[in-house]
Amino acid sequence: MKTTLEPTLVTALRDAALPLVGTPEDFHPLLDRIGDAPLVLIGEASHGTHEFYRIRAEITKRLIVEKGFGAVAVEADWPDAYRVNRYVRGRGVDRDATEALGGFQRFPQWMWRNADVLDFVGWLQAHNAGRPVREQTGFYGLDLYSLHASMEAVLRYLRVVDPDAAQRAAQRYACFEQFGEDPQSYGYATTYGLTPSCQREVVEQLVELHRSAAEYAARDGRVAADDLFFAEQNARVVANAERYYRAMFGDRTGSWNLRDLHMSETLQAVIDFQRGQRQAPRVVVWAHNSHLGDARATEMSRRGELNLGQLTRQRFGRDAVLVGFSTYNGSVTAASNWDEPAQRMRVRPALSGSIESLCHRTGLGNFMLDLAPTGAASVLLQPARLERAIGVIYRPDTERQSHYFHASVARQFDAILHYDTTRAVEPMERTAVWERDEAPETYPTAL
Repeated sequence: MKTTLEPTLVTALRDAALPLVGTPEDFHPLLDRIGDAPLVLIGEASHGTHEFYRIRAEITKRLIVEKGFGAVAVEADWPDAYRVNRYVRGRGVDRDATEALGGFQRFPQWMWRNADVLDFVGWLQAHNAGRPVREQTGFYGLDLYSLHASMEAVLRYLRVVDPDAAQRAAQRYACFEQFGEDPQSYGYATTYGLTPSCQREVVEQLVELHRSAAEYAARDGRVAADDLFFAEQNARVVANAERYYRAMFGDRTGSWNLRDLHMSETLQAVIDFQRGQRQAPRVVVWAHNSHLGDARATEMSRRGELNLGQLTRQRFGRDAVLVGFSTYNGSVTAASNWDEPAQRMRVRPALSGSIESLCHRTGLGNFMLDLAPTGAASVLLQPARLERAIGVIYRPDTERQSHYFHASVARQFDAILHYDTTRAVEPMERTAVWERDEAPETYPTAL
């Protein structure tokens, strides 16, 4: 239901809007807003919208070319993203961008195996080609789901540089063998006292690798530094993933916070690595709005949840710029339930009174809002309004409960980009399910 304040608010938003008409000049105001900030966090209102991926990539290209950003850190597993990193830096064995994205096989594959990411990875490889190492831009993963892949990566590294250390690591990681490839089984068994945890073993391994880092790094120069960074971070992933999978069977807040704290640690590790290679630390972060918008401005904070955006603002202040996306309707690539095939679903028009609905009512289509506290869009500071978030699961039949939360968008982000009607991102593997026409709004996605 519309309130008496909404017409005034819509007028204020219309006056504050900076049109996005599809020209290179569209993003001049955003680049000006970013200025010299070395950290730019660019979100997405869903994990399956073409415009969010494409526009985020276009902005990132400009940050790399015009402002010298040397790293892209994404909401993806560390080993899979590092395979892309090796390709774009000319150090991998993959023949093309399609092969370089081959590590992303875990659900939801389409998050990174899609046409827009493929185009960006190809562009980044071409951009880096022929440039000195310190002028190249890397590609890194922030997430922690890769427990087994990261253990194997640590072992591969140690078998080359220190076979005795590799043997000790294998003995420690053998603690997980009885659970096969299912880390959730490990989490369940340890949470309910069915078996001891592997916490001591994974922490010991991380500490030993860290203590040996200086010796390993001194052996072969830059290549050794890259490989050591990869290995150390994998050991950190294992330690944090072990905690995360145990926390999964407790309260949601605990596991959410562990994951975003890990993302924050990984972002700091990428910054430190850039400094260690005498490269100015400038990082673009790609993740969902729910991770990159300041949690203190949302109902997440009342539940005790924090996120990467909040942690980054608290640590870096104005050196971090947070950018969000929104859409009113269209289509999205998502699944009905976890680990089910990707579908191309119709996105329902946003609920009345939501920030997306207010943006739609301006009648302007696509536009940017600079959310500076003293700017015209500061009308969004109060009160908190509904905001939509679609992850890898979309359930339009329970949309209000499943996909909306309250947020003060002007405190959550420094700028938002609104694309009124958007379309589904195209998976690299377009299944028969995805190829079907978008399902009608009434179909029972959760059944």
